[in-house]
Amino acid sequence: MDVRTKASENLVLVLVVACFLAIGGVAWWWLHQPAPAPPAIELTPEAKAYVRYLGLSDVEMKATESIATQALVEITGKISNKGDRRLDQVDLNAVFYDPYGQVVLRERVSIVRPRTGGLAPEETKSFRLAFDNIPQSWNQAMPQLVIAGIRF
Repeated sequence: MDVRTKASENLVLVLVVACFLAIGGVAWWWLHQPAPAPPAIELTPEAKAYVRYLGLSDVEMKATESIATQALVEITGKISNKGDRRLDQVDLNAVFYDPYGQVVLRERVSIVRPRTGGLAPEETKSFRLAFDNIPQSWNQAMPQLVIAGIRF
């Protein structure tokens, strides 16, 4: 084998490895992109009028310490649809306060989603919300839960 043939083989090998690394890097980047946020739903006048048919019950809060010694707050409860319309999505604003009544965190969360079957008329479903990003200045009280959006 002459030197040129060996150099050509090495160059081809280097190019093939570089292509695999580039493809692997692009694949890793693509798979680690954050999922796009679902479009926020609004509380239209029609939805505002329907809020009176929704009820939250059995709402409880518990805090645990995660493995990273970070507080994990879970809120569980039930939502009931006492109206005559099927709901595809219901969003809440969870508003956390400090001891002085100042808002320290406002987070929008979905408690009814299309992928879990929505909420039919006269139906009650359980929900679970987990928060791990609450500032330490939080007053440790149940956050205010306010219906922020409904999609029919």
